[in-house]
Amino acid sequence: MTAFDRLKLLCEKQGISVNDLEEKLGIGRNSLYSWKKNIPKGTNLIKVADYFEVSTDYLLGRTDNPNSTSVQERIPDDLDKMLDNAMTFGGKPLTDKDREAIRAYVEGRKSLN
Repeated sequence: MTAFDRLKLLCEKQGISVNDLEEKLGIGRNSLYSWKKNIPKGTNLIKVADYFEVSTDYLLGRTDNPNSTSVQERIPDDLDKMLDNAMTFGGKPLTDKDREAIRAYVEGRKSLN
């Protein structure tokens, strides 16, 4: 599925045409149709992602999750590796509570009390 295919699908879900979207976003007429053959980049990609509240990675086909970036999808694996090697200031291994607090912070959740 191309970026244009995803764009078209998002437009259909909102009941607007691609030309309507271009007008709403202040993008030149038929500019988004270039996504049929070219990889989108720059401000138009960001404007479209922001409008539909999806990630640019989703529009580019790097993930099928519209609300996630490929980096966010890797956080659990990378974070586990980091936590396995992390130590407290005193050189002791992290406690489970320390690990969970760090995980909550990195994943953007409220800290555990």
